[in-house]
Amino acid sequence: MQVNVHQAKSQLSKLIERALAGEEVIIARNNKPTVRLEVLPEARRKRKLGALQGLVKYMADDFDEPLEDFKDYE
Repeated sequence: MQVNVHQAKSQLSKLIERALAGEEVIIARNNKPTVRLEVLPEARRKRKLGALQGLVKYMADDFDEPLEDFKDYE
């Protein structure tokens, strides 16, 4: 996404959140890209293992079995 300097001034918090979410944010002056808002490595959110635990309610017994459509590729 690209915004001009005026928009960046008035929406800085939203732009920071978008950058933290992984979106590229470019700030332009006179419609020319000038600055990229980039997240510092130490500020990146850490992944939490097990955050989705309990989300899968059922998994078929043959879940890991090869699909019939791909039998020719074995």
